[in-house]
Amino acid sequence: MVRKMRVGVLFGGRSAEHEVSLQSARNVIAALDPQKYEVVPIAIAKDGLWHLEGAERFLPGAVELAATEALGHGESALASLSGGQVLGGVEVVFPVLHGPLGEDGTVQGLLKLAGVPFVGSGVLGSAVGMDKDVMKRLLRDAGIPSARFLAFTKLPDFAQVAAHLGLPLFVKPANLGSSVGVHRVEDEAQFTAAVRDAFRYDQKILVEEFIAGREIECSVLGNADPIASLPGEVIPTHSFYSYAAKYTDEKGAILEIPAQLSEPVIQKVQRLALQTFAVLGCRGMARVDFFLRGEDEVLVNEINTIPGFTKISMYPKLWEASGIPYRELIDRLIQLAIEHFEAEQQLKTSFVA
Repeated sequence: MVRKMRVGVLFGGRSAEHEVSLQSARNVIAALDPQKYEVVPIAIAKDGLWHLEGAERFLPGAVELAATEALGHGESALASLSGGQVLGGVEVVFPVLHGPLGEDGTVQGLLKLAGVPFVGSGVLGSAVGMDKDVMKRLLRDAGIPSARFLAFTKLPDFAQVAAHLGLPLFVKPANLGSSVGVHRVEDEAQFTAAVRDAFRYDQKILVEEFIAGREIECSVLGNADPIASLPGEVIPTHSFYSYAAKYTDEKGAILEIPAQLSEPVIQKVQRLALQTFAVLGCRGMARVDFFLRGEDEVLVNEINTIPGFTKISMYPKLWEASGIPYRELIDRLIQLAIEHFEAEQQLKTSFVA
């Protein structure tokens, strides 16, 4: 009998995107080939407790550990760092966590310290991909076109911001995704309310210029030599691609896959997606979001290093349109994680003069 690989699927988390993570995790677990993989679900509750169990869904009565006790050393074992019982070895972890304390390098650092291969970007790529302020500064320095923005850690002056960026504009938390805390602003009253709401989710906020254009997305897959998918287009039926449009309103947006674009624009989107992926130090997977202004001006909006894996998520759908079905995509991501881990093990960790 062929031995199955044990894959830990890590989901939930202590961010405002907890519920999105649950949706994504269900789909990843369903896509893992039962002939090849043994799934080990690992849930992080909103209170930060880690629940380890063999069930597909998060159930009451799971083993509860503090986060710092959940991972240990030795053949990628899930164990108590204080020397407690080994809970079951895994050969690779698939983090399906969105937002802070999951997508921002924190969990990636924990897994790296524990010596566990994991899917997706490492500490650096995850951190800069999560912080939109740092991300946009790096893109700007690399000459990659993106929307004008300002970052603030305290209440900004509306008149100064409007004079610099114009109206309408967007206010959002610097470290969050899924359009949580994001607001389109038309006047000072809306601006004040939007800023207060954004500061509820993060200590730093971003204010961006409004880009009148089409919303284009492109998926990236790979490590040192990544590939880009065909682009897709998001056509919101709301005023913008809000949380409701993404997850709660079935008619909140139309996804056109692939997008109806000219060949030169497709190539430009793919080139910029790969360039963004490299500049930000990413690996494994990412979804890069763009604005298309006019006929051919392509602007990078942001990168998502752990994109959604729900039934309507663009990342897997774009790969399906590009010839890689969902199950094969999951296989490739796991293989990329193992390849990177094995390459890292060849690096020297000591020095003798």
